Amino acid sequence: NEMELLAFPLTVCQTLPEVMADQVAAMCDQLIKAVNVMMDPETDQIYRLEALKFCEEFKETSTFCVPCGLQLADKAQTAVVRHFGLQILEHVIKFRWNNMQQQEKVQLKECAMQLLSTGTHTILEEESHIKDALSRITVEMIKREWPQHWPDMLKEMEALTSHGEAQTELVMLILLRLAEDVITFQTLPTQRRRDIQQTLTQNMENIFSFMIAILHVNVEDYRKLVSEKAARAHCRVAVATLNTLAGYIDWVSLVHITCGNCHLLEMLCLLLSEPELQLEAAECLLIAISRKGKLEDRKPFMLLFDDVAIHYILSAAQSADGLVVERRYIFLKRLCQVLCALGGQLCSLVGSDVEVEVPANLSKYMEAFLAFTTHSSQFLKSSTLATWGALFRHETLSKDVVVVDKAIKYLRACMTNLVKTGFPSRADNPSCEYSRVDFDSDEDFNSFFHSFRAQQGEVVRIACRIVPLEAFQIAAEWLQYQIACPIDTGATTSIPTTAEGLCSLLSPSVVQWDAMTVFMECMVAQIFKNLEEEKLPVDQSMELLQAVLNYDTNDPLILSCVLTNVSALFPFVTLRPHFLPPVLYKLFKAITFEVGQESKAPRTRAVKNVRRHACSSIIKICRDYPQFILPCFDMFYNHVKKMFSGDAMLTNMEKCSLMEALVLISNQFKDFAKQKAFLDELMALVVAEWTSDEMRHVLWDPAMFLSFVGADQVVTEQSKDTDTAALNRGRLSFCLYAMLGVVKRARWPVDLEEAKAGGFVMGYTPAGAPIYRNPCTAQFLVLLPNLLALIRTHNSLYMPENMARLSVTFSRAHEVMDAEKNVVLGLSQHLLDIYDSPVYRTNLERMQGFFTTLYDNCFHVLGNAGLSLQQEFYTIERLAEEISGSAFVSLDHVPDHRLRPMIHILICFSQQLVVSCPQEYYNSLLCPLLGPLFAYMLQVRSPGEDEEEAVCQESQVTQEMFEEQLVRLLTREVLDLLDIDSYEVQTASPAQPTEELTELGKCLMKHENIYMTLLTLSFTSLSWKDTTNCHRTASMVCWTLLRQVVGGNLLPEAVTWFYTSVLRGLQVHGQHEVCNSALSQLAMLIYENLRPRYVELKAVMTQIPNISVEALDQYDHRLMDPNAPKVGDKKRKDQFKKLIAGTVGKALCQQFRKEVHIRNLPSLFKKPKPDKDLLPNSEALGLAALFSPEDNTL
Repeated sequence: NEMELLAFPLTVCQTLPEVMADQVAAMCDQLIKAVNVMMDPETDQIYRLEALKFCEEFKETSTFCVPCGLQLADKAQTAVVRHFGLQILEHVIKFRWNNMQQQEKVQLKECAMQLLSTGTHTILEEESHIKDALSRITVEMIKREWPQHWPDMLKEMEALTSHGEAQTELVMLILLRLAEDVITFQTLPTQRRRDIQQTLTQNMENIFSFMIAILHVNVEDYRKLVSEKAARAHCRVAVATLNTLAGYIDWVSLVHITCGNCHLLEMLCLLLSEPELQLEAAECLLIAISRKGKLEDRKPFMLLFDDVAIHYILSAAQSADGLVVERRYIFLKRLCQVLCALGGQLCSLVGSDVEVEVPANLSKYMEAFLAFTTHSSQFLKSSTLATWGALFRHETLSKDVVVVDKAIKYLRACMTNLVKTGFPSRADNPSCEYSRVDFDSDEDFNSFFHSFRAQQGEVVRIACRIVPLEAFQIAAEWLQYQIACPIDTGATTSIPTTAEGLCSLLSPSVVQWDAMTVFMECMVAQIFKNLEEEKLPVDQSMELLQAVLNYDTNDPLILSCVLTNVSALFPFVTLRPHFLPPVLYKLFKAITFEVGQESKAPRTRAVKNVRRHACSSIIKICRDYPQFILPCFDMFYNHVKKMFSGDAMLTNMEKCSLMEALVLISNQFKDFAKQKAFLDELMALVVAEWTSDEMRHVLWDPAMFLSFVGADQVVTEQSKDTDTAALNRGRLSFCLYAMLGVVKRARWPVDLEEAKAGGFVMGYTPAGAPIYRNPCTAQFLVLLPNLLALIRTHNSLYMPENMARLSVTFSRAHEVMDAEKNVVLGLSQHLLDIYDSPVYRTNLERMQGFFTTLYDNCFHVLGNAGLSLQQEFYTIERLAEEISGSAFVSLDHVPDHRLRPMIHILICFSQQLVVSCPQEYYNSLLCPLLGPLFAYMLQVRSPGEDEEEAVCQESQVTQEMFEEQLVRLLTREVLDLLDIDSYEVQTASPAQPTEELTELGKCLMKHENIYMTLLTLSFTSLSWKDTTNCHRTASMVCWTLLRQVVGGNLLPEAVTWFYTSVLRGLQVHGQHEVCNSALSQLAMLIYENLRPRYVELKAVMTQIPNISVEALDQYDHRLMDPNAPKVGDKKRKDQFKKLIAGTVGKALCQQFRKEVHIRNLPSLFKKPKPDKDLLPNSEALGLAALFSPEDNTL
């Protein structure tokens, strides 16, 4: 061992006395054993920890780190031991460098260089983690000593490359890591970073020439050599060089990338044909072409449209499809990104001030791009969309004949791309194999395809603007083809309950119909916007509509697509009114759609959706074209009456949808008396039911209510719910849905003259604005008392005596439904094969759904009443007392998880009120409502409070996540409400936010209890575990509220609490730059405005960990003394940030990290403008060259 130690490295070991050499050798033996114990998978955990502790203590405390590190790094050792030896050396440089003697630094640097030149195996044999560790050591020294104390570093690196391929690769790794640390990750102090970046920039021409030369030589040698081993060595160097180039291309001046007529870029294009180098070459090209900067500097990129470059890109793109090999597939993704980036440059340059012509080879480029759009991989297709959109939107390019031609080809490609195929679990399409690489599951693919299709729709719409008639032609052919095609259910893998012969969601016919429908919707909307009426293909579209109306199918999924096509083509009907009755007939027929004759059986989700779809289509038509539908009103109304009285088995939702459609048409009567008479007739049964004595008893008494809806009865799944209770629940639901439909849709005419003529104006405000009346007001006032009673009763259902009345079956009726939970947690619903199963729900689920929907609808009715009735609503006598006497009753008993949805609904309701409530009713209506609402918000637990350490079941964890997320969403909603209530932003400097209170805000301020609640809520939420909320509150709400009372007599305890709340926020969120900035600004505003009157704030400051009392006194002196010299805003902010730095919490990943300190070197002199040599030599710098080759002390 002693001979080995003395043999390597000679220079260092000669300085070791013999006794010390023995100690080093002994220590190395122990370290080798420890490393082997740690890395042996069979080792017991206790021994592994002991070995780790021994190694870590050695690194921290031993004086033998350098000799032992060098000994262990000897290439005779195993790779694991060598790596540990190099880790020791890196640790010494990172944590002991500042305390080492100059001579020791020189020795260590020489040894590191020796390791680079002779301490490794050949390039193909050496382990990559050893190369990485070696490069790290060198870079750590460069970061501490270059350029001032090691001016010849670049020359030494260049000299190293002459030692062979292994050394050349190491030099590339060093240059890459240096760029990453200094430029990308910026892991250095500012001064050092600036020095190194400046020197790199000064030498960049040489560095780039050096790298390009090495790349050129090694690529040539790789191509020439017959010996596979030698060729692979050159290939490895070329790969390393390309990776290093990628690290520099991102930030160097564009001149270096485009110099020599874009020699580098041309070289990279040629390498796209080399299978071993094409991926790395594509990475470099992508980074280069993605560069932003002055358009003039980017102009040379257009050379990539020249013959040679475009040929290589086109060849690589057109060999795109084939076997799915991972590396090859990654290359295709990069190449696709390269083409997208090239398209981005094209769109920026053509038509700009730099006068770039449309390239002659545009057609070839578009061919290459189209190759990716028609590739089997769904991911590659999706990657092209943004660029297609940019090309089609471009003012000049969109008119180019090549782009117009490709727009038609793109639309043809969409006939395939819009079809939902490629599920990773299936094998019915070539794209499935690619999906298995890109997606973990069918759910993943499903959510990807959802957004992919939305993006496609957007691009289709833009393409339709360029070629509207061609787009119509494609859609027409596609629709006719689908109508003519027999239905193909495919090898259905759906649940056994699938009705015989019906499609599942993934049946070939369904995915085709679905895709065609999306295309049709996108196309029709655009064709109407972009063609004059006389150019519209009306006759052809009527033929299509007739074919769709004649098409009969018993398959619910396909019928749903048919209905969408009817809706999509409806704008053409406005030009041919005689088509309206058959369209309405088709939709009415679909509302009562059943698969079989047996309508008593539970309907499948697909059937329910068809019926709902038909209702929505009718409402949409009546909303968008009420004037057009008006002549058919009587026919429409009679048909609805017939459906209501017949045995069509309509659900409450379906009935109310039809009523809503009728109300929308009735708005076109523009005659108050006529519309009121119609609404009275329409709602007669509902009003009679809702105001009956029976209903009054039920709605005002919780016990009666529970009995009425059947929640106190024991029901088994076999016996099903009692018919009476189910009917009763239906009666209540129907009344509320009908109320909501009428209140939401009944409106006066928009035109003031029409409103006056129709009797809708009942007076004018003092300001001269008309006061309107709504034809449904009288009805609403009759219905309101029982509506408020229902809200009050619902709140009291959570009181212990009423919870006790729930039967065993329904004891969990007030718990959150799974679907609601998933929405809050952002989990996707698995919608793949559920369409063909009947919607069986347990009795408990029905009851949960009933309670939730009923309560939601109560508030939706109230919220819409404010918007619809306006003045008539706000002037209702004692309205505020009535609402707060129902909505805010018994909330103490409401469990947390139910309180939050309630407040959510209350907030939505309040927001609607706030938006539409006239100023004069703020005091009488809004303040009494918002006061209790904000007070209740304070009771809501903040996210992350009261959490105990415990071993949780998965369900408990999910519940906890649900609770936290709900509070986050809720707090943000309260903030939205505060936004509306509190301030309007005035334009001013960001240093002093000047959000001014709105009139409502000023009104709230007059109520001390509301005002203090708002302040408490805002400042408390700063330390809640929600960064979005923290940033918004700190930057927009807190100071806006607090500044209103800065001049008043605040208690010292209150001022201290406000200030410590901000500091607590810094402790929780300070590691996030955005939050840190907002909170520091808020803390400074409070301190500077309130410190002159409250000495207690200084006492709070003195408690901050590691605060400099002297710096605090200086800051205080400048603040308190009017004669003290003024300091600039930026400097003052920086000083204050330093004072409160001790409060800033660290991220968990940073808390136990050992600090690395890199000292600044003497600053580089600013040189006069060079008149000859661009590269300064070491003498010109005039700095001590510690690491110069002349320093031969070893």
